[in-house]
Amino acid sequence: MLQARRALGAYARPAVAVDLVILTLVDCALNVLLVRRGEPPFEGKLALPGGFLRVGDGVEDQGEDLDVAAARELEEETGLGAADVLLEQFATFGRPGRDPRMRVLSVAYYALVRPELAQRVRAGGDAAATCWEPVAGLSAGALAFDHEDILRVALERMREKLDTSALAFSLVPETFTIPELRTVFSAVKGEPQDPGNFRRKVARLIEDGVLEKAPGVRRTASKPAALYRFRPPSARSVS
Repeated sequence: MLQARRALGAYARPAVAVDLVILTLVDCALNVLLVRRGEPPFEGKLALPGGFLRVGDGVEDQGEDLDVAAARELEEETGLGAADVLLEQFATFGRPGRDPRMRVLSVAYYALVRPELAQRVRAGGDAAATCWEPVAGLSAGALAFDHEDILRVALERMREKLDTSALAFSLVPETFTIPELRTVFSAVKGEPQDPGNFRRKVARLIEDGVLEKAPGVRRTASKPAALYRFRPPSARSVS
């Protein structure tokens, strides 16, 4: 055991962090939660929320799990719990020099927040302020570290999964109209979705037992709109 510890001590140990791409819809546009850093490096610049993995002091105590660290950072940085959002790991970033302080590997997660929960977000940790910013409005060089790359990859992964996963469920209210769901798809994909084609997509989701009609209607400027909701996996029929 002593030899193993000595052998391990011979290798450089990079720090490990978790970074969070927290997204919601504001006025039909995809918004990302950013913090204004209150400490160096990049003091005063906008960044994704995140922090370092807590590591133990030996073989017996090796610290916290990555998912636990992501949930902890989510709560510390926003006041939201992991049960409130869809929190999924999507990539790891480890380019040398990405953090000027030391060699840091970052494990990135996206967290999808329903619009009605977005107002609960508050600043925490080393953040001087917290704000929702439209993804489409961010200019090159706006974010600290390599956080523009992390955001870009998060959007790519989400677009790949949108049609084949429950990802959209976490960006609409518990009950929603077809236009509201179409808005989510348009916002994530970054392009309008044809209404006729989208209604056919919804019909397939209903046939597959993924969606179902919900009680009530949504009052709109033209006429009342039918409400839908996603069925929990345990309630879906198995073919």
